[in-house]
Amino acid sequence: MRVKSFFRRAALFTAVAVSATIGTVETAQAEPMRIGYWTSGVSLGFGAVLEAQKFLQQRGLDVTFIRFSDVNAPNRALAANAIDFAFAAPAAAVFSTAAEGVPLKIVLATQPADVEFVAAEDSPIKSLADLRGKKVGMSPPGSSVAAIATAVLQGNEGIKAADFSIVPGNEGRLAQFLVQKQVDAAALRSVTIAQLKELKVKRLGSFGGEWKKLTKSDATPYIGVSAIRADYLAQHPQDVAKLIAGMRTALQWGATHQNDVAAILQKSANLPADDAQAYAARWSDINRVTFEPIDLETLKREHQIFVDGGVIKGTLPADLFDTGPYAASKSIQ
Repeated sequence: MRVKSFFRRAALFTAVAVSATIGTVETAQAEPMRIGYWTSGVSLGFGAVLEAQKFLQQRGLDVTFIRFSDVNAPNRALAANAIDFAFAAPAAAVFSTAAEGVPLKIVLATQPADVEFVAAEDSPIKSLADLRGKKVGMSPPGSSVAAIATAVLQGNEGIKAADFSIVPGNEGRLAQFLVQKQVDAAALRSVTIAQLKELKVKRLGSFGGEWKKLTKSDATPYIGVSAIRADYLAQHPQDVAKLIAGMRTALQWGATHQNDVAAILQKSANLPADDAQAYAARWSDINRVTFEPIDLETLKREHQIFVDGGVIKGTLPADLFDTGPYAASKSIQ
């Protein structure tokens, strides 16, 4: 009888333990996916559309959006396990963080460098060569904009990082600096240039053109990538594939619903109607959802150029780029 009683208690304990384990797993799975993004620049519009149209929820995902006012904050939040996924993290910052040993994966290339160097139309500056010793407004050091700007100025013009001053700020602030002549030139996204009303500017060179000159290739560099914590991807690979499928739907929807994109930006970001329309008109130029072999090669080349130019340090982990979720997303309708 005692033996039978022992086995009954053992069986009961096992059943309770299994139930507790299942409950723990279900609780973990019930936690929403934490998605972070910077509420300025090109990531603002894509994030606003993802939130408003619920493309991710339509894929059965439970998500929480976390907004940051600093361009480098999503990358730091990934490292601190404060978010699970950032769809527009600065590529240069992610490279540096991964090289330091933080377990991250890059799963998408998302924001091409649709950025131009500009100066006021009445400025004596005529070319990029004139930026030596000048104050240039751009996204803060650590951002991909700052990294690419530094790399192309050094590689194409021989202007080293110590030969000019970076004046950091978000897009709106940088435009204001330019208008108020607090900077001699600025690296601004094309959508911001289109929104300028108080100042006429002259274009000194585009990131795309300068990058092609530097690399002697037709590749366009990326300023933003989608990065995810490696442990989250290992635990939820199918959810990440669904996430990418939802992002692809958002990209396609935005290209054919420009007026709706503008309306969302007016409501969620308080953008004036003209500025919102200017952003919506460039939707397909400033957003991507891709991770093809050419994208991987471009990102690897970017990293090497950044390192060679002393912009960032470190060696990329061999498994930093994970194409599995992107490949799996293609079969999700």
